[in-house]
Amino acid sequence: MSLLDRIAPRRSDLEPSPPPSAPVADPVFATKALRKLLSSLTSRQLPVLLDLGPVVGSNVSFFGEQLGCKIFVEDIFADLDRHVREGRVDALPGFLQKRFLQADGTVDGILCWDIIDYLDRASAQALAAQLTRVLRPEGALLGFFGNAQPRDTRYTKYIIVDEVNLKHRSYQAARGRQAVLLNRDIIRLFAGLRVSDSFLLQNNLREILFRKPS
Repeated sequence: MSLLDRIAPRRSDLEPSPPPSAPVADPVFATKALRKLLSSLTSRQLPVLLDLGPVVGSNVSFFGEQLGCKIFVEDIFADLDRHVREGRVDALPGFLQKRFLQADGTVDGILCWDIIDYLDRASAQALAAQLTRVLRPEGALLGFFGNAQPRDTRYTKYIIVDEVNLKHRSYQAARGRQAVLLNRDIIRLFAGLRVSDSFLLQNNLREILFRKPS
């Protein structure tokens, strides 16, 4: 090896290291039903809102600022995960029948998100019955329903950007979506409620806003 070879830096030493890959931004999709849910709650003084998803601090702040409401966060996705991992899915319907401590007709609005898509029929029926029970007359329930079977086993955390946009953040799930429900199946599931608005979005998500008859 020559002296020049010993003192000259190698080419690899001269090349800068590649920058770390930037985190992939969460996709943002439009929502048409969220604004209608908000409108249904603004007429109530200090409304009570039930959120069935994981705690999202910015969502709690959003509803607090928009409505000044009382929020109960009941993470049914975590309940489902626990039953799946413990091999007790058969016990889930009975668990859901006793899950909610709210009295009959005391909740003004419910954010169901897309939890129904991940439940078997018996569990979905038990959950729908309890949500119908706690919802007050003229109260509103917002549910999301997939229109196509996804290939991965992931949940989606819905993060409110504003009243017309939601950020979709995927996270690990112990169970994938079950059978895609037809509209008539969804309506039959929430037989105690009536469909107020229904939208099919470009991302194959159906948004359905239910109201409880007075």
